[in-house]
Formats: sequence, structure tokens, C-alpha cells
Amino acid sequence: MIGISIVCILLMIAVPAYSDYKERTKVFQASTDLAAISAMIKNYYQDARVFPASLAQVGAGSRLDPWGRPYVYTNLADPKAKPRKNKKLHPLNSDFDLYSVGKDGQTNLPLTAKSSRDDVIRANDGRYYGLVSGYE
Repeated sequence: MIGISIVCILLMIAVPAYSDYKERTKVFQASTDLAAISAMIKNYYQDARVFPASLAQVGAGSRLDPWGRPYVYTNLADPKAKPRKNKKLHPLNSDFDLYSVGKDGQTNLPLTAKSSRDDVIRANDGRYYGLVSGYE
């Protein structure tokens, strides 16, 4: 009986720690993917002198984030584009937005929205890649 109790206690500690580890791994993978896609977009810009209209133009249109959803790209040179904004409601980037909607699959353009807290973003024109919750 004592042995079973010890095993149960260890499982109660190990399972949440493992789940947290898996989630951190997914966030790291999404950040790495965003950096790689961003480099592809910048290479495209150097060749064409315009940012691509979609991720398909740089060969990343079918790429999925670690949660199985497509990455979101917005060319901010498009006059109809709506940029993501920080807590002071300033645009995160001046060239393009690139992000994953994160674990919950929901987002809003301003980072202050609760549904945006788990998004993995590119900010400061590529000087930051990571969770919204770690950006502010």
C-alpha cells in the first residue's frame, strides 16, 4: 500500500512536469520555425525587392506549427494589412508580421487580448521570437 502511494505521488509530480516540458518544446520549435521562415522572406525580399504576398511564394505555405495549424503571415506593405500591436498599441514590426496562434488556436491582433497570450510571435523586426507572454 505504501509503495502504491509513493508511485502515485511521483506520478502526480512527473506528469505535469512532463506536460510543461512538451509545451516548452513546442514553443521552442515554433520560434525556430518563425526564424527560419523569416529568413526565407528576407531572402525573397532581397531578390524581388518586395515582400511576398503569401508564405507559398517562399515555399512555406504548407508548413504547420507544432500544434498542427498554419503559420500566419501579413505583409505590412499591403495598405489593407492590419498589424499586430503591443500593449501600447504600437505595431510589433515595420516590415511583416509572422506568428503562430499557439496552443489554444485563438488570437487577436493586439497582444493584450487573453486569446493572444499563448501565441508565438516575431517582433521588433525579427529581434524577438517567442511567446507573447514573454515579450511584454
